[in-house]
Amino acid sequence: MIARSTVTLQGRQVPFTPGETILDVAKREGVEIPTLCHDPRLDPAGACRTCLVEVSGQRRLMPACATKCGEGDEITAESERVERHRKTLLGLYLTDHPFSRDEAERGPPNELLDMAERYAAPTDWGTLDNKRAARHGDRNPYIDFDPELCISCARCTRYCDEVEGVTAITLAGRGSETTITTVDNLSLMDTTCEMCGGCIDTCPTGAMAEKLPLTHGLKKERELTKVRTTCNFCGVGCQLDLNVDPEGHDGRGRVVKVTSPEPGTTTNDGNLCVKGRFAYEFIHHEDRLTTPLIRGDDGELHQASWEEALRVAAEGLMGVRDRHGADALAFVSSSRCTMEENYLVQKISRAALGTNNVHQCAAT
Repeated sequence: MIARSTVTLQGRQVPFTPGETILDVAKREGVEIPTLCHDPRLDPAGACRTCLVEVSGQRRLMPACATKCGEGDEITAESERVERHRKTLLGLYLTDHPFSRDEAERGPPNELLDMAERYAAPTDWGTLDNKRAARHGDRNPYIDFDPELCISCARCTRYCDEVEGVTAITLAGRGSETTITTVDNLSLMDTTCEMCGGCIDTCPTGAMAEKLPLTHGLKKERELTKVRTTCNFCGVGCQLDLNVDPEGHDGRGRVVKVTSPEPGTTTNDGNLCVKGRFAYEFIHHEDRLTTPLIRGDDGELHQASWEEALRVAAEGLMGVRDRHGADALAFVSSSRCTMEENYLVQKISRAALGTNNVHQCAAT
């Protein structure tokens, strides 16, 4: 029988697998440890120091995200010492970070302010001028950077490197002047950036944000309703959250942005491409067809019901088959369809109309 490795966490003996960090075990056991620089998709950095905990035998507080559990460790995530550290650290963060929600929450929730409120961090320590360089005027259409909100956690640059593998953005400067930039301060359009928006998704303060909701003066993310759905731009099936303004589009609800589900909860792990994250304006575009159209005897398109449209399409296909034979027909289905939908297309082609002339545009 294999003996299980255990640690004592908040007075409870809990099991762990060798290689797991304190943060991994704490999350599994429902023990809250705050983090700012941590993203489960990234290698632990231990940069923000918000997740420090007491570990038996260690003189200093240890970063839970980067410290692996050891057999017999006694770990304390809530104590007077840990609480004092959190309050002091968050108070220091706020000295060069706006702590007014109106200033510091442009759209996405600001995790630093949430954490400061939860742990009653001091807000009366005065303020310092933010020395981080801005990148105003970047002509890219999607991603905006506000240095006033940046805490140099490097989640965005690490995501760009470790997940996307393009390294379009990087840390530059030193000390309080550390900022997020590109090579030679180029526009993201002139770098290796793929406009996936992963930097926006992983940013804990909203320093990286989507331009469109900002320029249109839309509601903050907390005021929107999230609706989980499947991206329809290809057949991969990435999950995403449509953020809906319930009062928009004549009171019927309007999709105003797309955000990622929490990492680890979906097959795409919270990652999206440029289409999935930013190409949503077609939903309410004035040119979008909202009802089937059938061309009449006058040569013009007229609105019809789905039953009428399907009947006309079926009659047209069968008419070609009857006049010219089944091989006069060919079917091409879309990579935007699901696997099941593409299966049905080939079933209609082969079983219903008798031709093997069927293809899928994503096939190679």
